[in-house]
Amino acid sequence: MAMGRRKGRQPGLWIESSRLAQGPGHPFYQQLNRILAKHGFDGFVEELCERFYAEVMGRPSLAPGAYFRLLMVGYFEGIDSERGIAWRLADSLALRDFLGLELTQGTPDHSTISRTRRLIDQETHEEVFTWVVKVLAKQGLLKGRTLGIDSTTLEANAALRSIVRRDTGESYQQFLERLAKASGIATPTREDLARIDRDRGAKGSNKDWQHPHDPEARLTKMKDGRTHLAHKAEHVADLETGAVVAVTVQSASAGDTASSKVTLQEALDVIADVLDDDEAASRLSTRPCAELVADKGYHSNEVLEAQAELGIRTYISEPRRRGKRRWRGKARARAATYGNRRRIRGERGKALLRRRGEYLERGFGHSYGTGNLRRVFLRGQANIRKRVLIHVAGLDLGLVMRQTLGAGTPRGLAALNSALLAAIRSLANRVWATATAIFAHQPSLARIYAAHSATSPMGAISTCATGC
Repeated sequence: MAMGRRKGRQPGLWIESSRLAQGPGHPFYQQLNRILAKHGFDGFVEELCERFYAEVMGRPSLAPGAYFRLLMVGYFEGIDSERGIAWRLADSLALRDFLGLELTQGTPDHSTISRTRRLIDQETHEEVFTWVVKVLAKQGLLKGRTLGIDSTTLEANAALRSIVRRDTGESYQQFLERLAKASGIATPTREDLARIDRDRGAKGSNKDWQHPHDPEARLTKMKDGRTHLAHKAEHVADLETGAVVAVTVQSASAGDTASSKVTLQEALDVIADVLDDDEAASRLSTRPCAELVADKGYHSNEVLEAQAELGIRTYISEPRRRGKRRWRGKARARAATYGNRRRIRGERGKALLRRRGEYLERGFGHSYGTGNLRRVFLRGQANIRKRVLIHVAGLDLGLVMRQTLGAGTPRGLAALNSALLAAIRSLANRVWATATAIFAHQPSLARIYAAHSATSPMGAISTCATGC
């Protein structure tokens, strides 16, 4: 057989659209599109975003429905950057179909996605997230009675070596050189600078240093013990279903007791919007926002008192070794603290605290672990929150997909199919092993089975080779 050689080809000048290659589509994205269409997603976002688009002038735009779907693809495919999302879309016929793009249309590049994100304000992204929460409520995946709150850190798109002094604008290297010269070293070497830096205390203070291009990023110790510039993402989740009700992005140096005010208020606003929808409200608990569960980082007199005033029962872990408390003039704080302490020591309190660790940590793992957004490639908390809101909305829609397909991501669906095939193969092997054992002890049954297989159509099929 002669060896084939690769030859250059000249594309035809014209080609019929009916002759273009058609992909089979992806069952996950096809089902997701059916769910979005059922609840009128495209009409909702087009009406919501109409004011951000010019009527006749401007470059060809990215439709609002396509834009929000692209940010969801970042979660479903585990892509961290908008450039990566654009590349993935250009390579996939299934994602083209998900966005409603014709094969003759070009796919949007990352600058188009970025430009659209900057034009559409943060409040619109919040409304789209709230729309997704309403869909969860209509599907019976949001109860709203017991809420849990927790936070995690997201590595900023800013390098430590680029930080500058807030007062003088000096870089870290220039600052050390100034210290060395002030100590009498006219021409400091690298070893001199390292020694001065080693002996200096409080060298990484956020009060003194900032990043010139992302001033909102803060020096923070990450989960793995390393120090990076980072932001803080905080979730409020329904502890009966795992649905994320609210998400905020705040300063990484803000304490949990301070940041929780913003996030909890956001959660209450979202629940109020869900209650305004009659169909969604009918599926909620009769007592929404009745309980709040959190870890010991959220324990403070102010937080406990504020929730008690709202009629919310708290289950917040209490830090150990706080010493003797003094309650003079703090009767309300004392009552709230003792009530919380009594509840967390009960069986229900212990169960809720275990569930908090399961549901909230799982949400962080899906959103920022497998969702691959532990490091953000945007700057400014407003920009980051836009991306995170729709990213987490994809996580919530994954709950609906798990209810209908049994998997919350395309990779999960592929793994589910593989597990099903493995189970069928294992069952077939067990049946064959059982039949072999029976035939070994009953030769007459083996002869009857062989005779039946030779005369029945099924016997012919069972002996047919692959490809016949």
